[in-house]
Amino acid sequence: MVAPHFVSDPGELAAAKARLRHEMLAQRAGIATPEAAEAVARVVLDGMPPPPGAVVSGYWPMGDELDPRPLLAALASRGHAVALPVTTRRGQPLRFRQWRPGEPLLPVRFGLSEPSPEAPELRPDWLLVPLLAFDRRGQRLGYGAGYYDRTLEVLPGAVALGFAYAGQEVPRVPTGPGDRPLRAVATERGVIHCEPPPCGEGSEEKA
Repeated sequence: MVAPHFVSDPGELAAAKARLRHEMLAQRAGIATPEAAEAVARVVLDGMPPPPGAVVSGYWPMGDELDPRPLLAALASRGHAVALPVTTRRGQPLRFRQWRPGEPLLPVRFGLSEPSPEAPELRPDWLLVPLLAFDRRGQRLGYGAGYYDRTLEVLPGAVALGFAYAGQEVPRVPTGPGDRPLRAVATERGVIHCEPPPCGEGSEEKA
């Protein structure tokens, strides 16, 4: 499926995203492997590590999502403060609480897991962003709630790194005015740099 580029009509945009979301859920289920987590961790550490002292946010994987925990453990061992997202009311940006690898998490709604409410709240400088699909412009398809788009809007200057299997790349993700692009996407094959310059057919994938 080749998705449209920019879609101005809200109904048409929602329908295009829903079609691609359905397709990519099945696509990701067919390519998910546990070995990819270690491979992508090595790719990021070698090719696009966060700067010293950066506060890093990750996520707790669900279902077939690519597992960022090997990378988060490596970054914590290098002295980075690590945070995980805390679900907020729909329409609000995410908040983040500190988490150390090995610490227990609390089950919350929608099958998610979060750090304890007593954990310090942190403002991330460098975010690992889960996704269903991405393209070389840095556009991503999420799950439809828009949490990361609103979060990136209130974190100017933060680096957003998509975290995905290479097989989740598509020619074009349908986008609208509220969609925030990623700086780059890390896969088991390398880091795809999307900004700057704007990502396009001339972009190269670095192994």
